[in-house]
Amino acid sequence: MTGRGYLYAVAAHVGFILFWQLMVIVADVPSYILPSPLETIAEITDSSYNWWTHTWVTTLEIFGGYTMAIVVGVALAVLFVWVPGLNASLMPLLVTLNMVPKVAMAPLFIIWFSYGIVPNMIIAFTICFFPIVLTTYRGLVEVEPDLINLVKALKANRWQIFIKIQLPGSLPYLFSGMKVAAILAVAGAVVGEFIASEKGLGNFLLIQQNALNTSAMMMALLLITAIGMALYGFVIALEYIFITRKGIKT
Repeated sequence: MTGRGYLYAVAAHVGFILFWQLMVIVADVPSYILPSPLETIAEITDSSYNWWTHTWVTTLEIFGGYTMAIVVGVALAVLFVWVPGLNASLMPLLVTLNMVPKVAMAPLFIIWFSYGIVPNMIIAFTICFFPIVLTTYRGLVEVEPDLINLVKALKANRWQIFIKIQLPGSLPYLFSGMKVAAILAVAGAVVGEFIASEKGLGNFLLIQQNALNTSAMMMALLLITAIGMALYGFVIALEYIFITRKGIKT
C-alpha cells in the first residue's frame, strides 16, 4: 500500500467515527443502546474494570495461538512437500478435522484443559491453523518446473533447492495465509473466552452484557479490534520486509 493508500485508510476510519458520533446525536440514540465514541472512550478511565489485565490475557491468547499455528502449520507443510505420501494421507484428514465446528469443541477443551488461557490459545490455534498449512504447501509446490530443472542441472541438491527456490517462492502464499489466520485467531480467542474463561475481554463482554453496560461493551470491542489490527499490522510489516522490499512478485 502506498502512502496515499494509508491516508485513504485513515480517512475512512476517521469518517466512520465521525458518522457514528453524528448518528448518535442526530437520532438521539440512548446510550444504553448505542453510546457515542466519546462515551465509549471515557470508559477506559474506569480503573474498576481492570482493563489492563483483560487486555493482556486476550492478547496473550491471540498471539500465542497464532504463533503456534504458524510454527506447526509451516512445519507440517514442509513435511508434506518432503514426504509426498504423508501429504496424500494426512491432508484429507486435516480437511475433515477442519470441518468440525471449533465452537462446538470448546466444552471438550474445558474438560481436557480446564479454564484459563491454554484452552483459548488452543481454540485460536485450531481455527487459524488450516489456512497456514494450505497456503504454505501450495506456495512450496507451485514453483516453476523449468526453474527447478535449471538448478538441478547446476547440481543443486534437494536442500539447496528448498532453501534457494521453494522457500522464497512460497513467501507470498504464506503471508496470504497469515493475514487470514490473523483475523481468525482474534475470533477464536474471543469465542473461547465466551465459553472457557474467567478473564479476558470476551469474558468481560459477557459480564457487562448482564449489566446492560453498553458503553463498556463497546470499549471492550474497540480493544479487541485494536489487538487484531496490531497483529495484522505486524504481518503487513513482515510482508514488506521479506517480500515487497526485496521485489518478490506476489
